[in-house]
Amino acid sequence: MATLIDIVKFCNERVRTKEIKDFPGSFNGLQLENNGQVAKVGASVDAGLVPFLKASENGVDFLIVHHGLFWTPLTPLTGANYKKVHTCMKNNLAVYGSHLPLDCHADIGNNAILAKQLGLKKCGTFLKYEGSDIGLMTECHFSRDILRQKLESHFPSGIKSIEFGSVKPTKIAILTGSGQSAVDQIMEAGSDTLITGELKQQHYNLAQELKLNLYTCGHYATETFGVDALAKEVASTFGIPYVFIDSGCTL
Repeated sequence: MATLIDIVKFCNERVRTKEIKDFPGSFNGLQLENNGQVAKVGASVDAGLVPFLKASENGVDFLIVHHGLFWTPLTPLTGANYKKVHTCMKNNLAVYGSHLPLDCHADIGNNAILAKQLGLKKCGTFLKYEGSDIGLMTECHFSRDILRQKLESHFPSGIKSIEFGSVKPTKIAILTGSGQSAVDQIMEAGSDTLITGELKQQHYNLAQELKLNLYTCGHYATETFGVDALAKEVASTFGIPYVFIDSGCTL
């Protein structure tokens, strides 16, 4: 059985937790500890009550999540917040969160893994936040139609395609999760095509006006890759079993 201290140290070093600044209110690293021992690792996109219950039912005692417990100012531990923490403590479930550090990681980040699976080669970055490049720029050697087909195959829950840009884009920008801050930035980086998780209604108009291709594939779906990869590395390194906890989210 592995120790909690060793696994947390491994995760912190692997995703450079202390080096990557995140949005105010978020917290990366160990968010809730257990008794100090880990027999099974799990991964889930969100630190929600249902993922916690499913993880506990599957014997997980160390859960890696992308959207952690802490995003807002101090919140009373009542209602759903109490139930989440109570579920973890009752079932000896430690929770480890990694948001931006796991988005922008060059190897096991959400952007990097999605690019690799789509057959796109990294050629740069874009969209800085507190000194870190959180968006990925890639080279494309196939048509827009083929790109759409790849995305539809890769995300069976469905994608949305807004196509007013190049029929044969040469560069594809990728920003998993929320892409709202990226739409007006990709052209400066030499691209008219963006793959992301979700956008707002007004981005349709912006795509028409600026002649852009925008593909939204689901916030949740585009952020399953990083936690899955990190948890698999933990399982392999420490010789413990692993399971992905799917909440069933389609947004």
